[in-house]
Amino acid sequence: MNLPNKITLSRIFLIPLMLVFLLIDEKNFSSLHWGNYSLPLNQLIAALLFIVAASTDGIDGYLARKNNMVTNLGKLLDPLADKLLVAAVLVSLTAMGKCSAWISVIIISREFAVTGLREVALLEGSVIAASKWGKAKTITQIIAISALLLNNFPFEWINIPFDDIAIWLAAVITIYSGIDYFVKNKSILSLSKV
Repeated sequence: MNLPNKITLSRIFLIPLMLVFLLIDEKNFSSLHWGNYSLPLNQLIAALLFIVAASTDGIDGYLARKNNMVTNLGKLLDPLADKLLVAAVLVSLTAMGKCSAWISVIIISREFAVTGLREVALLEGSVIAASKWGKAKTITQIIAISALLLNNFPFEWINIPFDDIAIWLAAVITIYSGIDYFVKNKSILSLSKV
């Protein structure tokens, strides 16, 4: 197994560890306090694990392309790792009351729909590359989830609901990018026997 695939696998293996810290009883951990701002230490650890895991997404792909190490396993694992990471955290944030369920459903549904489209394309002998809107979707989701995990740090100090704005923006870009994928690849669906 090559280095890019190991990095991708590490992202998958960080997910359960992150969830343990995110969903553990906060009473067992102290909280960080700065004025009116408070963040349980376990949530900070989960946020840092999420940021580390999310940052490996670009690294594994870059290394695979740069060193001519692109593999079929990597093509399968990389998007799977991204979707597992985002879905696991969104479901947890929804359970914690930090994210509206409908936003989580929209984001996760889009991921399933585009993955299905990619699978149909693959069966038809085509590959659907990531679009600029797909990349924008990923970036806004990571920023929004990080802000939610960090209890709106540092914007809480200046009373800007950045975390709410960011998750709404992520939902809008997620919807748009999903529509964009289907519109640009409608020929694949018309050619398919599905």
